[in-house]
Formats: sequence, structure tokens, C-alpha cells
Amino acid sequence: MDIEKSIQELEARLQYIQDVFGTRRPEDVALLSAKLAGLRSGEQDAKLSDKVKLLAQLEDLFGFVEQKLDPELTPMDRVRIVRHPQRITLKDILEFCYDNYTEIGGQDEYSIDPSMVIARAYITRRQGDKVHNQPVMVIGQEKGHGQEFRNGGSVKPWGNAKALQYMKVAETENIPIHTYVFTPGAFPVEDYPGAAQQIARNLYEMAALRVPVIACISEGGSGGAEAIALADTRLMLSHGYYSVISPEGAAAIESGIRQGQRAPVELIEEVASRLNITGADNLRMGYVDRVIQEPSLGARPHHYDFFKRLRQEMMLATDEAFLSVKGMNFIRAMAVKRRKKAHLADAEAFFVRWSLDESAAERLVWRRYRKFRDMAQQAYQDKTPVSRRMAESLRQLSWSTYSYLRYEFLRAYGTKLQQLREEAEAEVRLVANKLLRPFRSTGGARKVDTQTIQKLTELSCAEDGICLDGDGNSVYVSPKTREDKAVTCPNAATHGCLDLWAPDLFGDFAGVCQYCGHHFPMEYQWFTHNVLDRDSVSEFNAEVEAANPLDYPGFDQKLDDAKKKLKLKSSCITYEASIEGIKVVVGLLAAPFRGGTVGAAEGEKFIRALSRARKKHYPFLAYVHGTAGIRIQEGTNGVIQMPRVTMAVRRYIEAGGLYMVLYDTNSYAGPVASFLGCSPYQFSVRSANIGFAGPGVIKETTGTDIPPDYHLAYNALARGHIQGIWDRREIRNNLVQAFQTIGGRNLYYR
Repeated sequence: MDIEKSIQELEARLQYIQDVFGTRRPEDVALLSAKLAGLRSGEQDAKLSDKVKLLAQLEDLFGFVEQKLDPELTPMDRVRIVRHPQRITLKDILEFCYDNYTEIGGQDEYSIDPSMVIARAYITRRQGDKVHNQPVMVIGQEKGHGQEFRNGGSVKPWGNAKALQYMKVAETENIPIHTYVFTPGAFPVEDYPGAAQQIARNLYEMAALRVPVIACISEGGSGGAEAIALADTRLMLSHGYYSVISPEGAAAIESGIRQGQRAPVELIEEVASRLNITGADNLRMGYVDRVIQEPSLGARPHHYDFFKRLRQEMMLATDEAFLSVKGMNFIRAMAVKRRKKAHLADAEAFFVRWSLDESAAERLVWRRYRKFRDMAQQAYQDKTPVSRRMAESLRQLSWSTYSYLRYEFLRAYGTKLQQLREEAEAEVRLVANKLLRPFRSTGGARKVDTQTIQKLTELSCAEDGICLDGDGNSVYVSPKTREDKAVTCPNAATHGCLDLWAPDLFGDFAGVCQYCGHHFPMEYQWFTHNVLDRDSVSEFNAEVEAANPLDYPGFDQKLDDAKKKLKLKSSCITYEASIEGIKVVVGLLAAPFRGGTVGAAEGEKFIRALSRARKKHYPFLAYVHGTAGIRIQEGTNGVIQMPRVTMAVRRYIEAGGLYMVLYDTNSYAGPVASFLGCSPYQFSVRSANIGFAGPGVIKETTGTDIPPDYHLAYNALARGHIQGIWDRREIRNNLVQAFQTIGGRNLYYR
């Protein structure tokens, strides 16, 4: 027995306890330290048998103290546990939970991104004399044990891109995917393909993967976790955390400290409790399916029994995912359910083939959509009267019936008749042209439909770039026009812009500098009144209100103040309207309401609006007046909206809908990294800022200063995040242009 090695391991365990509890529990730390020092001091004179006996007693004492301290762990203690270098890593899991594996990416600091590890592995099952090697694709963030080049598991965009690539490989090979979440959050860099853009791509593609995905969460930090966590079954380690933001970040926002300062330790501890970030919290709210119990004070590499338990849990979850969509599985499904209830992780007791046919894959995708659709129902308020809900259900039924008859039934039988009619017309027209050619006049110019040409080619408004209604009057007048003052353009020093009179700038000029084209922020009402057809706007789902599902202290009052001041019930407003007669459903994120942040109410309204557009066969326009990201006070109730709404977007697009996004002012974080960023048609108003994290967050997490224009729309255009930049005065005409020309099978209104 290597006595010295065992003593060093105990010293590491003692240091671990001190790191987790800090200055708390000094008597336990002092006891263990004294006993360890006593063993060290008597090591030279004691016999080997005595050393072994004393060492065994000390190991038992360590185990007793760890069991005693475990129930006292606070949420912030769990955060320190998952961040500790002694915490288990993905490499440990690959070594001890799988029978063999070949690493594909992230092997060292010269790989594409060492924070993301991908491995093709297999699990061996023995049924009597027969051996089954079941392949699986393993993907997850790798923190390493103090390996700085792995960036603490904070993945860069190309790391998430490679993860998505091999998810698609697994889909092609018809093998399941195991993902392990070990990240404090994605690395906020906007180099191609961009952090937000790539996370949005991952979510969009994972929503429809035709193989089971099983996710296990240890440290789930906001959007970085969601990039690989959209799964059929989501497990969570008992000492892990899953949160919308780090406790330090939330405390910094709550305290209003300046960049570079640190929030008080007491506030960080308090905020960690408020956010409901533990495994038990997330299981209660329904965002994970099961919690895997860890050893006292968290799993570390020497806890071999834990790796056996984790292996069994992942196998059972995979079996369950396959059996839930396969036929001929009643007895085995009951066996899985019984073992799950009894916590008997014996996945070796029976065999489940890990492959799906086409019909089973379709059922899997549908179950995944329904799973996420049913989440967060308790996290918002819906004050719609029962009578109106019943009327709305009847209307939806009529829309569905009409859509089926017009777009499915008639199309199935009418396509051939239409083709025959078109062919006959072409033949008749050719004969008529030949017979009538001698009688036609050859002089004069051909008549041109000037209105159609104007509609398809003109991008600017008619009069000096000023958007006017049919009577020649400005429809919406900004309150800023009442300020009798001169406004200086921020580009005056570099472009020589002259001062502008506020009534002109925010009235006739629509907030656009006449010298350089800089766009000043305008109210969201400008878009509603100047872009959408007058008298066509009809709001729906207005009774869905933002709430305080975590009972976050002081947040109810802040919500009430925002609702009274702005006469809004959430930051999302959903309309049914038209633009030059083109019927459209609009989802608008209003920046004045809590910074345009998204919570459960906003996510629900987006999903309902997408469903309405799908049933009525209308295009969907997301106008982002501004968004600061996910609402932190709702915790995981907010962050779960990223996969929820993305799945609704995918369902709408796959049904044939045209989904278009227009950014204005500042748009950051979760919404851009999910249901907004996954649109194939994204445009921006000039001077808007688009990105994954703001300058302050980037400075805090990376320690680097970014250029002032880092998030400007032109940079988003350069890396392919958006497809065009528009002048605010041209939005209406450009939208009509886009709706008329994008076309194809994705254009519902045709």
C-alpha cells in the first residue's frame, strides 16, 4: 500500500473541503487538519500495520465529516463544487462509464476547440453468451483538472459548430447521442460564426434530430448549456447547478456596480438561493427528468461507484427513449419504469436495440416538441376569461379546418388539374399568337404596369426618405419631437454632421441623421403605426402577463411599475396585421419593458403567435425593438424559453411558413442565440447592435476590451448573421419587397 500517496489524497480532500466552505465550519477543518498532521508526525516511528490502521481510521473520519457537511451545502457551495479542479470531468466519464472510445475533437490546445470534446464510444452489454457493443456519440464541454487551455469549459463558436456536425453524423449513423454539460457559459466572441448565431443553429437542428439525445447536466450556464442540452431526457447531478446566469453576474446586476467591481459576497450567496439553481429546484420545476445522487460533497475521480451509477442511469435513459417510440415494447418499458421508480439502475438485465425506423423517429421528434411545449406553464399568468378561451379554441379549430381543406385536400387533388389547365392554356396561346400575328400593330411601346415595377424595385419612401401615410401625414409622432432643442449626432466629430432640431429629427426624419445616416433609437410605436397598415393591427394574447415564478424579492413591484407605466403586460406584443395588404403575424419585443427581456410569458406568446401563423398560413415577422436577453429573475423558467420557442419556430418553418426577423437598437444574449438567430431571413436597421453578450459582460468574462463597433450590424452582416441592413425610413417598402420576392414553398400567404 502506498502510504504517502494515500496521505496526499487526504490532504487534497481537506483542501477541497476548505475551498467549498471557505471560512465556514472551522472546527471540522481544524479536526481533520490536526488528525492529518498527527499521522504525518508519527509516520517515521510507526509500524506499517499501525500506519495502515491509522490511515483507515482517518479515511473513515473524512467520510464521516463529509457526510455531516453535505446537508449543509448552500446553492453557492454547489457552484464552488462544480467549478473545483477536483470535480469529475468529461474525460473521467469517458474513461469509467464507457467500454471504449475514440476522441474526435478537442484533444489538446491545438485542436479546433479544446473546451468541446467529442468521442465515438460504445457500451458493452452481455446477454448470456452474446455480447452487444452499442455505439453512441458522446459530446460535452471539458473543463479539465486545472487545464487552463480548456478555458474552463467555456466553448467558442467553432466548438459548438463541431458538436453540431457530429450530432448530424450520429443522426446519419442512427445512433443515440449522450451530451454532458460542464460549462459556466459560452465564450462571448463574435468571430465567425458568432457565439449567438451558432447556439441558435445548434438549437434549431437539435429540435429535429431523429435519434434520441440524453443530456446530463453538471454545470449548466445559460446559453452555453442550451447549445447541447436540448434533449429527450435531461438528467442532472445532485451537486450541480443549472441557471440563467452565474450568481456573480446576477449579483452584479442586482447591486448596480460598475464594470471591474465585485458584488458583495453576501449578496452573491443570497442571489444563488433566489435563482433556484440546484438539481432539486430544477426537478421540481420540471426542467430535468431525474437527479442522479452524488457522493457527499460532490463526485470526484476516486468515486468509482458513482461512475457505475452514472453509466447505468445513462443506459436506462437511452433505453427509455427508444422504448417510448418503438412498438412491441410493453414488458421492457414496464421494466424500465419499475427500475426507475425503485432507483434500481440495472440496465444489464435486458437488451434494447438502439436504432429507430422512420415512423419511430417521427414519433420521437414529436414527443420532444411536446415535452418542451409543456414546460414553464406555471411561470406566467394568463388572465384570459374562460368564455374568450373557448371562443379562441373554436376559432383555432375553424382555422385548422379551413387550412386543411384549402392547402392540403384541394392541393392533393387540384395540382394535376391545374397542371393540365396550364398546359392547355399554353398550347392555345401559342396557336392564337400565330393566327393573330398578321393583324397586330408593330408600332408603339408596350404598356407597362408601373405600379408593379414600383412595388418591386423602389426601396426608398416617396418623399426625401420620409415615410408618409395615404393622406400625406406622419402617422406616429414621437414624444421627442416636443423637445425644443438641438441634437448632436454621435458621428459629428468624424463625419462633420451638423446639429439637428429635435422636432425634425424625430418627426420627419424618423430618427435618422440627414448627414451620415446614423439611426437614433425610436419608440416601438413608430414601427406599429408607420410600417403596418393603418386600422389593420389587431393585438391578441394580451392577457398573458409576465410573472414572478421564483418569488424573487422585490421583482413583483418592479413588474407592476413597468406594467402601469408602459400599459404593457410583458415585453412581447403579438399582432395580426397587414403590410400593403399582405396579412402577417407580428411578434414584437419592446425594449422599454424590462429591457425587452424574455421570460415565460414572452416565450408563451411567441409560441402561440407562431401557432396562429401556422394555422392561418400567414408569414411571421419578429420585430426586435430591443432585447437585453433572458430575464434573470425568472431563472431557468426564462432560459428554457430558448429551446421551447426554437422548437416552435422549426415546426412553423417545416410546415411551410416564412419566418423573418428585423432587429432594431440593441439585441443581445438568449433570444438572439435561439429563436431569433435561427431564422433564415434576418435583417437589421442601421446602427443597431447585435451580439451574444454586451461589452461589460465580455470584459468581465474574458478580461479583454472590445472595439466600440464590435456589435454593429455591419459586423453581423460580415459574418453572415444577418442578410441585410435597412434604413428605418425604408422598412415598410423593404418588407413588402422581401415578402414578394423571397417566395417559394415557405411563403404562406401565396
